[in-house]
Amino acid sequence: MGDDDGAELTTARLRLRPWTDSPADLARLADLYGREEVTRWLGGAPSVPPAALPSRWAALHAGDPRFGCWAMEREDGVVAGTVLFKPLPNGVGEVEVGWHLHPDSWHHGYATEAARAVIQRGFEAGLPEVYAVVRPGNEPSLAVCRRLGMTPLGRMTRWYDVELEAFRLMAPPTID
Repeated sequence: MGDDDGAELTTARLRLRPWTDSPADLARLADLYGREEVTRWLGGAPSVPPAALPSRWAALHAGDPRFGCWAMEREDGVVAGTVLFKPLPNGVGEVEVGWHLHPDSWHHGYATEAARAVIQRGFEAGLPEVYAVVRPGNEPSLAVCRRLGMTPLGRMTRWYDVELEAFRLMAPPTID
């Protein structure tokens, strides 16, 4: 499934790699996070300029190699979007999986495929459970949670101070 250091993962159709400060990556980040049809589900555009995101996400991974925000690179070399795996804010150690896809990559299963890869990696690293939070009405992301086999927990404001649909996936039992 991927490299030993966790910086990159591969799936059947995607290469999950760190975002870089290359002109192509920065242009794709600006395009992705500058689109209202994407950011309306995120609560708005990122709080920092897109050019600052790769270094912020690299620091997240450097601080704990289990976590990161990766570019989902399709087989044709186009970056479909971002998959993230990080601690939830204001939590007690809960870890979130999430995805932000460019509209040109919607409805191809990339979010589910990328999320499965980072979740599996997290479970292999010993995490007991993973959460996802979705804005009410975001039917495509709700469907991804269902395809991942996540259990709905209902609406809550626990982590982001806004009402979100919460989901949890427990790690499969280990066999000794």
